[in-house]
Amino acid sequence: MILNTIGVEDLDALSLGSVFLATGGGGDPYLPMLLTKQALETFGPVRLIQVDDLDDDANIVALGAVGAPTVSLELLPSIDEASETLTAFETHTQKAVDVVASFEVGGGNSLLPIMAAAGRGLPVVDGDGMGRALPEAQMMTYAIAGAKPTPAVARDYAGNTASFNTSDTATYERHIRAFAMSAGGMITAAEHPMTGAFIKQAIIPGSLSFAIQLGRLLMEKRGPVAQIVEPLQALFSGSVYGRCELLFTGKVVDKSTRITGGYDVGSAIIEDFDNIHAPLNIAIKNEYLLATQNDKVLASVPDLIVVVDYDTSEPINAERLKFGQRVGVLAVGCPAFYRTEAALKVVSPRAFGFDIDYVSLD
Repeated sequence: MILNTIGVEDLDALSLGSVFLATGGGGDPYLPMLLTKQALETFGPVRLIQVDDLDDDANIVALGAVGAPTVSLELLPSIDEASETLTAFETHTQKAVDVVASFEVGGGNSLLPIMAAAGRGLPVVDGDGMGRALPEAQMMTYAIAGAKPTPAVARDYAGNTASFNTSDTATYERHIRAFAMSAGGMITAAEHPMTGAFIKQAIIPGSLSFAIQLGRLLMEKRGPVAQIVEPLQALFSGSVYGRCELLFTGKVVDKSTRITGGYDVGSAIIEDFDNIHAPLNIAIKNEYLLATQNDKVLASVPDLIVVVDYDTSEPINAERLKFGQRVGVLAVGCPAFYRTEAALKVVSPRAFGFDIDYVSLD
């Protein structure tokens, strides 16, 4: 399913589908969805431009929120925050933006580019820089493909802006994270300026359309997780992701995270309902990164680990995962881009400090 526009009628499905693909991260979408609805009701639908239809010389910038997702439940965005970040970027670079791109098709970060584009009458590219959510800038497909993150501009909740010009993406990640921490834990950033010709080789294409399709399936098939696995497998098999498997069902018996270095870091433990099998342990750094059982790896980043409500199959952000919830845990294959040698250098389990190699679901 390929869309030409995103309107108010698409946002519920986009929010739901993007939370599923966010693997726990990306920020809570509820308030960004309400604000984006308001923007679309005011300015009309946003044009969704397909990657192959981009002009090669188009000036494109990626936009999204940076910080610890837990903070997004308290440090709430305003309707003009994303568009004003875009304006500040244009002022800083003295160059008009032609198209807005997404950091990640994940949670609130799938909505901020649409909100920014609506007020400016700009199109959004149907794709993103992750195909999921990941916690650091150097993990974006844009950066892996060679795009410089700067010049970049970030804006905090009070309207303060900061500009960045760094030599590499790892340095930029440290600087932007420090600004986010000093600004209460969450900021909006416009970064990774790219041309249309470049982004065609560096984006996960069609991911916004797919997230809407996924969200509609989740709404139509709402119910116990065991009943939705087969429809999900059919949908994912025809996509850039490929596989979707149910790993575990049970109850959350422990969940602990803390904000460390601008990230939500911690873990969750899920026990099966009958206490027959060993518990499932999930490591968290904004996103669900590693699922193990008796030290055996069942799934790991860059594949997607998704936690859903056991009775409704609604995906659960990591910041909303709580003790006592009945859940199902699914694993979804990552886009092929992340199985390349260049990508695995920055997104494999070892890149997150785990002493294991990546083994794909396939």
